[in-house]
Amino acid sequence: MITTASADNVLKSYYLPAITDQLDKSANPFLARIKQTTSDVWGKDVRKIVRFGVNGGIAAGSETGALPTASEGRYAQFVAPLKNLFGVIEISDKALRASANGEGAFVDLLSSEMEDLVNCSSYNLGRMLFGDGSGTIATIKSGSGKNYTVDTTKNIAEGMIVDVYNTGGSGAATGRVVDAVDREKNMITLSGSAISTPEGYTVCIQRSKGLELTGLGAIFSESETLYGVVRADNPWMKPVVKNEFGEMTELKLQTVIDELEARAGSHVNFIVCSWGVRRALASALSAMRSLDTIELDGGFKALSFNGIPVIADRFCPDGTMFLLNTDDFALHQLGDWQWIEGEDGKILKQIADKAVYTATLVKYAELLCYRPCGQAKISGITEA
Repeated sequence: MITTASADNVLKSYYLPAITDQLDKSANPFLARIKQTTSDVWGKDVRKIVRFGVNGGIAAGSETGALPTASEGRYAQFVAPLKNLFGVIEISDKALRASANGEGAFVDLLSSEMEDLVNCSSYNLGRMLFGDGSGTIATIKSGSGKNYTVDTTKNIAEGMIVDVYNTGGSGAATGRVVDAVDREKNMITLSGSAISTPEGYTVCIQRSKGLELTGLGAIFSESETLYGVVRADNPWMKPVVKNEFGEMTELKLQTVIDELEARAGSHVNFIVCSWGVRRALASALSAMRSLDTIELDGGFKALSFNGIPVIADRFCPDGTMFLLNTDDFALHQLGDWQWIEGEDGKILKQIADKAVYTATLVKYAELLCYRPCGQAKISGITEA
C-alpha cells in the first residue's frame, strides 16, 4: 500500500540522488565543468578571500648586497549572498490514491513528475549561468492585447510564470503565464488582461527579480561593483571584452586567447558560444583540416579548437563567444540539492484548502569567478 510516508521515503532515497547527479553533471556542460564546494560559506553569505597580483619580494641582487624586501600579498574579499534555488512538484490526492495499490503505477506517477522537475530545473540553471542575476529574461518593445514583442525569446518557454516590471522597477503585472512563444517574430503571449504602455518593461521569472545566480552576464557587465568589490579601483576585476569581432578566423580567435595568457597568465580551457558562432568556427577550421571533437564529463561532445573544447549553448547571446578558464569558477553552496522537510520530517505536504500534495527541492548557492581578468567575451561575430 502506497502512502505519503512511503512516497517520502522514495523521494529521499531513490529520486534525490538521481536528481542531484543529473542537475550537477548533466544539466549543462559549463556547469559540469565548475567545481562545487561548501567552503567559504558563512551563514547566508559566501565570503571568499582571493589573491591577485604577485609577491613583490623577488629580485636579482649582488653577492653581498641586501636581500629583496618582502611585500604583503594583495588580497580582496568577495562577499555575495547565497541564492535560493527552488523546484516544486505537485501531486493530486486523486492521482496518489489511484496509484496507491500499484507500485508500478506509483513509480510512473513520480517518474513523470521528476522528469518535468529535472527538465525545468536544468533549463533555468542553464539560463542563469548566462544571466546577470537580475532575473530579467526579456524586455518588451511593443504590445497589443495579450501579445508582446520582446528583444529576445531565447530565455522564454511556454508554461513559464513571469512577472512584468515597469521602467521604474515596480511590478506592473505578476503571476502571468507564458501561453505562446513565436520565436520568428520575437513575440510572446501572456495570460491575463492587457498591460498598458508596456514599452521598455522587463519580464522576469516569477518572484526572482534580483535573486538569481551571478552569471556571465554580471561578470562581463559594466557594473560598478562585483561581489562587493569596486571595479574602478581594481582593474583585475575587469574581463577582456572584444566587440565587433566580425568574421571568425583561427588567427583572430587565437590572438584573443594569447592576449588572455599575456595579460593575466590565464589558460583558456573552455569555450562556449552561440550555435551560429560554432558553425562559423567549424567552417573556418574545416577549410584547413578535419574537425576534431572532445568527449566531456556528463556525456557532452564538443568541437576542439587547438585542444580547447567549444560548446554551443542555447542561452548564449547571438554572435557571442566566451573564452573561460573554468578553474577560476566555483559554485559555493550550503549543501547539495535537498528536499525541504517539515518539523515532522515529511516531504510531501498538503496545500491548504486543496486536495493536492507538494514537495520542494532546494539548493542554496552562488557562482563566483575568482579572476574576472582571466576571462574574455567576444561579441559581434558574424554567424554562419
